[in-house]
Amino acid sequence: MRFALMTEPQQGLTYDELLAIVRTAEDVGFESFFRSDHITSFPGEGGLPATDAWATLAGLARETSRLSLGTLVSPVTFRLPGNLAKVVTTVDEMSGGRAELGLGAGWNEEEHRQHGIPFPDLPERYDMLEEQLAIVHGLWTEPDGWTFEGRHWQVAHSMFRPRPVGRFGRRHPNIIVGGEGRSRGLALAARFADEYNISSAAPEKAARVVESLRQACGTAGRDPDQLVVSAMTGVLIAESETDLSDRVQAQIEMMGGDREETEAWLAERRTRWVMGTPDEAMDKVAALEATGVSRIMLQDFLPRDLDMVRLMGSRLLNA
Repeated sequence: MRFALMTEPQQGLTYDELLAIVRTAEDVGFESFFRSDHITSFPGEGGLPATDAWATLAGLARETSRLSLGTLVSPVTFRLPGNLAKVVTTVDEMSGGRAELGLGAGWNEEEHRQHGIPFPDLPERYDMLEEQLAIVHGLWTEPDGWTFEGRHWQVAHSMFRPRPVGRFGRRHPNIIVGGEGRSRGLALAARFADEYNISSAAPEKAARVVESLRQACGTAGRDPDQLVVSAMTGVLIAESETDLSDRVQAQIEMMGGDREETEAWLAERRTRWVMGTPDEAMDKVAALEATGVSRIMLQDFLPRDLDMVRLMGSRLLNA
């Protein structure tokens, strides 16, 4: 199993705090680091600082040496396709070919409204996502002079420089489509993506999505084995039940809600998170692996708890 660490820096993290997390993740052996692409703080206390995803990834590209770096996921509404392709390629160059790009339709209407960003309905956002994927993929792979005619965006006689660096046997940054297994998202992944990331992935759900994804690949005329399947799942682990209880309490305080409500929130997620003692966590990892998942993004809602990152390294990554 391959492991990535995923965090939510819109919880008020400064760049220096983010850098400390990423350096710790690199030191303990994580393959990749992903961050959310949000510009309003949540969950928990509102009004906290929320940094730009790709600006911070550019900084991290120069302050790390091994980890691949990316977003899970960049909403289609935030950036024009050509601009996004250029930004990601720049980070790819700055990192020596370590950039990864997760794309999605977006969902948080409030943060769009707070920043004056249009938020079309979901069918239109999927239309936009289809065109964005086509344009980013085309600018990275098609020859000079490539043209694209979409309803939202058009490309005329492209001349894209620099081209992506290419690393890990790829000619461009890894393109990830993230979602919960909706049919249209699966179809887009089958056409354009290198990887499909299942969000909030319990093993039972992952098994269903993997089968649906294989069917979508068949419809698109693509070998399903060419498409990596990954899963993003929350993580909350500790060496003992006593230590776990302390981390649950920290999670409740971070969420900023009523204790009973937050405990119910956590109890529901224990059925699908990598949660508990390291042995319990490894059981969940094995269950996901059995479904065909080959990479797990461990979504860490306690990003300042570097001891938990170190515990993941020693007890999950190097088990």
